[in-house]
Amino acid sequence: MTLWIIFAAMLLAGALFVCWPLYREQRKLSIGSAAAAVLVMLVGGGLYTLIGTPGAPSGPAATPSINEMVAALEQRLEENPNDITGWKMLGRTFMQTQDYPRAVNAFEQAMAKEDGSDGNTISELAEAVLFREGDRVAGRAAQLFEQALSVAPNNPKALFYGGIAAVERGDRSLAADRWETLLAQAPPPEIQDILRSRIAEWRGEVPADTALAINIAVTPAAMADLKPDTSVFIIARDPQQPSPPIAAARRQLSELPATVTLSNADAMIPGRLLSQFQRVEVVVRASLSGEPIAQAGDWFGQAAVDTAASTAVDITIDSQVP
Repeated sequence: MTLWIIFAAMLLAGALFVCWPLYREQRKLSIGSAAAAVLVMLVGGGLYTLIGTPGAPSGPAATPSINEMVAALEQRLEENPNDITGWKMLGRTFMQTQDYPRAVNAFEQAMAKEDGSDGNTISELAEAVLFREGDRVAGRAAQLFEQALSVAPNNPKALFYGGIAAVERGDRSLAADRWETLLAQAPPPEIQDILRSRIAEWRGEVPADTALAINIAVTPAAMADLKPDTSVFIIARDPQQPSPPIAAARRQLSELPATVTLSNADAMIPGRLLSQFQRVEVVVRASLSGEPIAQAGDWFGQAAVDTAASTAVDITIDSQVP
């Protein structure tokens, strides 16, 4: 796997986790914030390599601002307008600062100087056009992603957006084909679950739901220490990868004891479903702060469940976070 594919997988992970819920619910995509977060890392290191001075002093006082780095890069390009790498780095910098019109111009310069031969550059231009013009993968952005795929059929970014563009056009079969190709490039495990779920949905293969009944009890000691309106979080998580949770629900202490059911409808991340996991860990936690993150003093109970063998579990809130 090349360094670029690793970067694209990072971008894909951020985009999916942050923005897929918006796309699923609103049928549109807006991932500028996610891309910017990843591009900060790329630009920070890349600009130093491109225009930095290896022997320069380090420390906060010696760190140039983004504007200073942009100015230095623009001056470099004035002196050498055929510096393709410089144009790409300038475009990535403008993506990080959300100056999408100037990012488009920079990537267009790079693409023109390469005669449209680099799928990565075309994909970056397409993404800049997407952020500049709107939330749907359509119009020129979609055309550019198609062009990128014609040049580089395995380009991760083009496959990701190209799949969404295909869905926008109603071609779910093509979308599934593209995301299957993306899946074959071994993205992070949590992303693989999401890709597989969307692929199954687009191919009409809906996984059977899992309804897990959680019978919750509370010890007298915990009940005496907590207020009736205390928030109680019911969380199912992967024992191998506890964060983020698979599914979750929220109740108040006054509603307990009770049976709470978790299913695919309670998924924290669309596409990462309870039915995809045979073994889960269920945690029931009464939060003194009302926040989902465990803190000292919270009361909890937990148990492991093999969902293939049982669809019910008894949990008693009887322990306290030290």
